[in-house]
Amino acid sequence: MTHSRHDVVDLLEANGLSPRRAFGQNFVVDPNTVRRIARLARVGPDDSVIEIGAGLGSLTLALLETGARVTAIEIDRGIVPVLREVLAGHDVRVIEGDATDLDWTTIAPSDGRAVVVANLPYNVATPLVADLLDEVPGIARFVVMVQREVALRLAAAPGSADYGAVSVKVAYWAEARVLGDVPPTVFVPRPSVTSSIVEIVRRDSPAVDADRETLFRLVRTAFGQRRKMLRRSLADLVSAEHFANAGVDPSARPETLSVHDWGRLTDAVGA
Repeated sequence: MTHSRHDVVDLLEANGLSPRRAFGQNFVVDPNTVRRIARLARVGPDDSVIEIGAGLGSLTLALLETGARVTAIEIDRGIVPVLREVLAGHDVRVIEGDATDLDWTTIAPSDGRAVVVANLPYNVATPLVADLLDEVPGIARFVVMVQREVALRLAAAPGSADYGAVSVKVAYWAEARVLGDVPPTVFVPRPSVTSSIVEIVRRDSPAVDADRETLFRLVRTAFGQRRKMLRRSLADLVSAEHFANAGVDPSARPETLSVHDWGRLTDAVGA
C-alpha cells in the first residue's frame, strides 16, 4: 500500500516535520503516480533498484510491490527514522546520506545492471545525473522524475531549443527519451512547474571513440558562449584546419552539432 495525500500529511505532522526547501523536497502523494513510475521503470524481482531521495517512502513502496531489490537513499536525517518505520518489515536497504557524496562502489552492483528510479530534487537533478553517468558504470538505466524543462534538456536532439551541454553529455553515454508528464497537483508542497518522467539507457560503450576530457572541454567552452559561432567561441582551441578536417562548419553554433560531430572535432584537435 502506497501513501495517499492524507498519509503523507499525517506522517509529517505526527513527526513534527515539514518539507525542506534546501533539499528540494516535494513529496508525491498520489498512489497512481508512483505506481506509474514503477511500471514505466519495467523493474521486477531480478532487478536491483536505487532510489535517490526516498523521502517518506511513497515511491519506495511502489517499487517494492514489483518485487525488485531496493536501496533507498535519503539525505534528510529528520525523515530517515520515519522512512525506516514506514519500510519496516520490507526487504529494503536504507542509506542516510547525500547521493552526490556517497561511495557508489558500495551501492551499485558491479554487474552493471542497477536501475535508478527516483523523484529527483529539482535543485540537484542535472548535475547528479551527469555525474552518475560519468562515474558509476554500474547504473544501466535511469527512470527519474524531474522538472519538465530538465527532462527536455536531458533528452534533447541537436538543433532543438532545449539542446545544450548536458544533452551532449547524455548522448555520449546513453539514449534518453521523455516518457510523460506529471502535474503539480500530485505533490506536497505543490511546485509551480510541471514534472516529467525521463528514461536514460546507458550504451554498451560511448557514442564516440574520442578523448572524453577534450570532447567535454570543447562542449563546455562552446555552450558557454552558445550565441557565438564556433570559430569565435573555440578560437583558442580549434583552428580552421581542425574544423576542415572534422567536416564541421566553423560558422555553426554549438546547438547544431551532434555528439558524433563533437567526436570528429575532438579527434581533429588531437591529431
